[in-house]
Amino acid sequence: MTSTNESPPERTIDAFNEFEKAGWEHQASTYGQFFGPITGRLVGPLLDAAAVGPGLRVLDLATGPGYVAAGASERGASVVGVDVAPAMVRLARQLHPGIDFRQGDAEALPFDDRSFDAVVSNFVVPHLGRPELAVGELVRVLDEGGRLALTTWDLPERMRLLGVLLDAFTDAGATPPDELPVGPPFFRFAVDEEFAGLLEAGGLTGVEVKAISFGHSLASADELWSGMLTATVRTSALFLGQPDQIRQRIREAFDRRVREYRQGDRFEFPVAVKLALGQKR
Repeated sequence: MTSTNESPPERTIDAFNEFEKAGWEHQASTYGQFFGPITGRLVGPLLDAAAVGPGLRVLDLATGPGYVAAGASERGASVVGVDVAPAMVRLARQLHPGIDFRQGDAEALPFDDRSFDAVVSNFVVPHLGRPELAVGELVRVLDEGGRLALTTWDLPERMRLLGVLLDAFTDAGATPPDELPVGPPFFRFAVDEEFAGLLEAGGLTGVEVKAISFGHSLASADELWSGMLTATVRTSALFLGQPDQIRQRIREAFDRRVREYRQGDRFEFPVAVKLALGQKR
């Protein structure tokens, strides 16, 4: 994955966005099995940051299986969940009947200006081809005085659940396959100044970036390996696009690196997240 903060040429971004949309359409049925227990830990902090409570109009962008939207609804908010992948929208509707879920594009949201009192999104940031444009849309649909709260993964040296596999890619000498569209740097907004700047560029005030960390326990190394290949888009595509020999090297490197996280009969991995919030004046 790209480690610099340079954005890819404009002509490649549409291809990346289509790749992400197709990827989440394919991974909709398996995403929640692995990442649900992890991303679900951020629902409360995200809603708290956006001051979500009874009667508020709330937008949950990149709703996925609808975890954040459901949490907002439980707080008494009137919530709309939006996702780019139709399969995710169908899944969210099945899991949370009674909540309004819609298919939509983060770069052109189908809502009028000032339609929501709070806007939230759990981990959409690394998947946006044009993050500044998307945040501009989120701010546009946010009413005056409303709050925007976003999460993203921290750097892989702290977010070891992802970092272990990425280190294995490096150990094995894996390079991005030609067919993998070039996207924005995955960990750009793990840097506080970058994340804060994204919200400030959208016109928000009182911007804060908070670090959240916790541990995640897995029964086996295979559970992490399988989860990363069935519940991610860029990471799984990077692996699947490698020659067989490189794939074997990646797995061998992964097995070596994962040993340090064994504790008894389980594996314990540090999870690290950044949460950014700001207010529209």
